[in-house]
Amino acid sequence: MSVLRGELIRVTSTRLLLWTAVTAVVVAAFLSGVLAIVGPENANPPMPGIDTAEGAGLILGLSTVTLFIPALIGTVAVTGEYRHRTIGTTFLAVPRRGRVLGAKLVVFALVGLVYGVLSSLTTGLVLVSAAAVRGVPLAIGVDDLLQSLGKLAVASAVYVLLGVAIGALARNQIVAIGIVLGYFYFLENVIMIVPGVNALYPYLPGGATASLTRFTFLTDAISEQTPLAAAPLVSPMLGALILLGYTAVGALVALAVPLRRDIA
Repeated sequence: MSVLRGELIRVTSTRLLLWTAVTAVVVAAFLSGVLAIVGPENANPPMPGIDTAEGAGLILGLSTVTLFIPALIGTVAVTGEYRHRTIGTTFLAVPRRGRVLGAKLVVFALVGLVYGVLSSLTTGLVLVSAAAVRGVPLAIGVDDLLQSLGKLAVASAVYVLLGVAIGALARNQIVAIGIVLGYFYFLENVIMIVPGVNALYPYLPGGATASLTRFTFLTDAISEQTPLAAAPLVSPMLGALILLGYTAVGALVALAVPLRRDIA
């Protein structure tokens, strides 16, 4: 418990939580707010309005396209320790590295939940406020709204842990950031449009998240803009299990790799 408490104190004594909170609110408010106020039906091409279940789901699902941000938070947090060489001091204070790394995983999972909850609450408030301002009814019930927002919050925690694992593997901050951005912004999108290979997409982190949240904007866009049939998403339950699998693998990587490496 003392190691966990020490990691909590270390994280809360920096500006990590402040910037995490600010980023979650600003990104969610801007991304969802602009589209909700303008109206998806006024976009080019027109999309379902927020008075339809599809339109409300579109606004809520937009947060999934920014999940690379919590992944970057986890990556930068871990690689920052190597960059500033504080990881050596930490391991000297607590020689049992497994405890240190386990504490980091727990704390950063909480950081991811903080990001996810703030991002989800902001998105929900933006959607409800936009509907009120525009005088249109929301075609989504409170239970469905809360369920969707809860899935987004959990997905954020998963992506932070994936970022922690990538940071533990790469250790170099620039390389780790490049891996995160390159994978989530480039590689997954390329995989989606390569015939045959795109069958893997539902089992990748982005595809599993889309399955969990039922945010099909990207796959629908590919089907409409190209002759390629998008790979069908899996069920929300299987999507959640796949994300849990990635979380477990990421946690094992983050625990095992630093145990077998020199710090320098």
